[in-house]
Amino acid sequence: MGAGHAHRLHRPGTSRVHTLPPHTKLAAVLAFVVVVVSTPREAMWAFGLYAVLLAAVAGVARVPPGFLLRRLLIEVPFVAFAVLMPFVAQGPRTEVLGLSLSVSGLWGAWNVLAKGTLGVAASVLLAATTPLRDLLLGLQRLRLPSLLVQIATFMIRYGDLITDEMRRMRIARASRGFEARGVRHWGVLAASAGALFIRSYERGERVHLAMVSRGYTGSLPVIDEVTASRAQWSRALALPVAALAVCLLGWTL
Repeated sequence: MGAGHAHRLHRPGTSRVHTLPPHTKLAAVLAFVVVVVSTPREAMWAFGLYAVLLAAVAGVARVPPGFLLRRLLIEVPFVAFAVLMPFVAQGPRTEVLGLSLSVSGLWGAWNVLAKGTLGVAASVLLAATTPLRDLLLGLQRLRLPSLLVQIATFMIRYGDLITDEMRRMRIARASRGFEARGVRHWGVLAASAGALFIRSYERGERVHLAMVSRGYTGSLPVIDEVTASRAQWSRALALPVAALAVCLLGWTL
């Protein structure tokens, strides 16, 4: 699989969550998200309990609240979409702070915000406690199609390279006195984007030839065989099992 790469989403540690095999954590997060999505939106108390469960996992993993909250900003576009729903949705309307809002839109906004935030928080906790390389090994262990795992591997590996190439090109432009101040500089930025594409394509060709010369036949070897004990599976699945109990109560109460 190659050497692992540090990522700002990952927070190294030795907690019981960090040491769980990656495929058990992947399965647990997927099951948790499915349970959250299956919860009726009217059971608002259930989403509060889900948040408590995630907070407990974050506490065990020693992930600070500030670290988690900062990375939740990635869902800002979804928040903006949810805010608009009460204004544009059809159906019966109600007055809130002098504004005429759609009842179905309000429920829809709540549904998107609650379930989306919980799903993103679970994903952030997964990324914070699992290195990227281990996530790829976990996907292999879960028998995800090999082609998808390879695409994710190359994307992670060469995303950093392309970012570094962009940084060097920006420094080269700045060293020549270039500063984008308006539309008249778009041509230079477009030329830089084109040069970046060509360089990336050529690097990909060279890397592919190097891999073929070393025996690459279309599939990556599994360097580390990740296994999990029954106790580790039990610890990992404690979160989705507890969430499932909450979900069932939400449907029955």
